[in-house]
Amino acid sequence: MQKKFLKNLIFLLFLNLLVKPFWILGIDRQVQNVTGTGEYGFYFAIFNFSYLFFIFLDLGITNFNNRNIARNNQHLQEHFGGMATMKLLLGMGYGILVFTVAWLIGYHGRQLYLLAWVGFNQFLLSFILYLRSNISGLLLFSTDSVISVTDRLLMILFVGILLWTGVFGHRFSIEWFVYAQTLAYLFTAAAALWVVLRKSGKLRLHWDFSFFKMILRQSLPFALLVLIMSFYSRMDSVMIERLLPHPLGDQQAGVYAQAYRLLDASQNMAYLFAVLLLPLFSKMLKEKKKVDGLVRLAFSILMSGALIIAVVTHFFAKDIMLLMYVQHAGETSAAYALRIGQSALIFKLLMWSFVGASSNYIFGTLLTANNSLKTLNLIALMGLLLNFSLNWILIPYYHAVGSAVATLVTQLVTAILQVVFAFVVLHLKNGLGMWLRLFVLLVGTFLLAIVIQWSNIGSWEVRILLIFGFGLLLGVVIKTLDVRKFIIILTNKYDEK
Repeated sequence: MQKKFLKNLIFLLFLNLLVKPFWILGIDRQVQNVTGTGEYGFYFAIFNFSYLFFIFLDLGITNFNNRNIARNNQHLQEHFGGMATMKLLLGMGYGILVFTVAWLIGYHGRQLYLLAWVGFNQFLLSFILYLRSNISGLLLFSTDSVISVTDRLLMILFVGILLWTGVFGHRFSIEWFVYAQTLAYLFTAAAALWVVLRKSGKLRLHWDFSFFKMILRQSLPFALLVLIMSFYSRMDSVMIERLLPHPLGDQQAGVYAQAYRLLDASQNMAYLFAVLLLPLFSKMLKEKKKVDGLVRLAFSILMSGALIIAVVTHFFAKDIMLLMYVQHAGETSAAYALRIGQSALIFKLLMWSFVGASSNYIFGTLLTANNSLKTLNLIALMGLLLNFSLNWILIPYYHAVGSAVATLVTQLVTAILQVVFAFVVLHLKNGLGMWLRLFVLLVGTFLLAIVIQWSNIGSWEVRILLIFGFGLLLGVVIKTLDVRKFIIILTNKYDEK
């Protein structure tokens, strides 16, 4: 299993590193530069509002299905038609729920129009993720990896044409950005459906109440977990926009989005670990195999990268924000400097929160595979209450920066709780050596960063490369990135027992 994980992780990371950085830095960032901070903040708040209710498009079916297909491949043909019907019905219910809540909290006019398109995109994305859960559940990781970047490739094509060719002869608007996403998701959904149909045979939509009831009973614990986690991970920009007066709310949501963009990119890469690990953990636990080795391998790789990135961000957040975002037309130099300064501080806080989130992608996935959903739901509920309270208290005084503090505290607290419960519930071996090596990596990289900054060697880009390179080298030396072990695993010479 460790070999399968490593080989597919390398391929998946390769594809995503080819595509997603260009999407984040070349397309999504440029959309905000072109449309303006307030206009993008308007979209960002609506997008995150729609995402709060994303689980009602799924109710845990995708996670349940991934785990179930990994354990019982024959269930694909039995369940596909019924589950597809459920997804369509849930899509209609999601639309009613989102528009009702939006109307109750005061959305109107253009907000509702954009919400309709964004909500439809969320439905398409949910359907794609469900289809991919069948593909990865069959352990067809290479195929799933290709599909995972298809939507972004198409978005790069469509939005790039709109941004840079001027073929339509009009000023680019945030609505065009959303329409391009719709087209990309439609094509990706069609491709994923074709792959699944090749394995399942003809799709027959059918209504079977007893089947629906059985699936929902088993998947609802997943649904509750995802719902709670969605709220505490995506409520920030919604609360910023709602708690602050207009137009300050949109502007601050846009400032938060500037910093959040790179956190989101990092989390997308970390999420790939969870995608690969869930079916592997599920299969190993069912077969009563030890998971300690795979846990340590995945955690040390992901956490090493997260710590190095957090250190680099801590020292170069302002330089990165200045590189990414331009001064808007009509914006004074003082206002631009303030916006960049706020984004840089938020960026630092968010990237330290990424360390906690990375841990959750490993240990949360392990607990999910073990069906320890009651434990995960209690931890997530604590995170939700903590995040909401901190946002409510901090946003009126510190605006978007307050939200970043809330995110940092929430992610670190939930990470610690998940690690503790994973070791207790699954009786994992004492990993003290791994934790000590990661601590050495953090302290060593941080101290070197201080020295390099103090010495003022070269440009800031050169200094970033030096720190990042040293961090990777130190990881290899102290074996948080154990190259020798990777080679042994990939060459079939490693005994997992």
